[in-house]
Amino acid sequence: MLIKWINFYCKFYQSNHRPILYPQIHLYYKKHKLAQERFLFRSLIFLHLHNYFIPLLLIFLIGCSSTNERPEYRERSLAAIYNNAVYNLDRGRLQQAAFEFDEVERQHPYSSWARRSMLMSAYAYYLQNQYDQAISTAQRFISLHPGNKHAVYAYYLIGQSYYERIQDVARDQRITELALESFVEVVRRYPGTDYAKDSQLKIDLTLDHLAGKEMYIGRYYLQKKAFLAAINRFRTVTVDYQTTSHVPEALHRTVEAYLSMGLLEEAYNTASVLGHNFPDSSWYKDSYELIRDNVE
Repeated sequence: MLIKWINFYCKFYQSNHRPILYPQIHLYYKKHKLAQERFLFRSLIFLHLHNYFIPLLLIFLIGCSSTNERPEYRERSLAAIYNNAVYNLDRGRLQQAAFEFDEVERQHPYSSWARRSMLMSAYAYYLQNQYDQAISTAQRFISLHPGNKHAVYAYYLIGQSYYERIQDVARDQRITELALESFVEVVRRYPGTDYAKDSQLKIDLTLDHLAGKEMYIGRYYLQKKAFLAAINRFRTVTVDYQTTSHVPEALHRTVEAYLSMGLLEEAYNTASVLGHNFPDSSWYKDSYELIRDNVE
């Protein structure tokens, strides 16, 4: 493709109709949304006018490389680096965009754009599922600019980066706990914001997930007839996660464990709590039938 362009440019340069051809060709590529070709065409014309065709063409070729390696240090203006970062981000070149945003901070650390680039870099890493790098960059922003008005986004992005890595209840839930802590921090520091509203929703979901972990372990103990251990897990759900969807089942499983131990009064009291708070729950119906069968 590049060879065709060079050949075309040579012919264009020799043509006596350059003033006529240029707008026609430019509009053609604009109409057909051939942004890269239009950019190259305009670059070649610009280079011809300034007699810098060869050296700047080499720079263009280097800039168009698709490598994901961090580019070597090359001093550039703030606008050139930032615009190139945004260009890469818009076109899905997320790794290159992240590198360029990092480069803004490295070459122009005291500009306001350096702060913005730090957040954009964290966002670019997040989009690539490079969550550790996103968290690290966001945390660095908070430590350097704790009072910045955009710090709320850094806190929120940290929570999101943990939240995206939450695993099923059969696995360790440390990441879930970190996500919960991050979202709680957003709500505490920035109440009433849109980020706080979404964080509150994520808090409810993470609490429900942590309760699901306790239920998973409790069911395992119940199956192994380790009734006291099972009851302790179910009690954790009813006390620490009482707003979650797992509470009715936790109460029912507690009834089941007490009945298995022959503790009819405790089973009856727990079933009464279940019936009072969740009278329409299928778990209450199951508990009622269990107690009735044991009484009979």
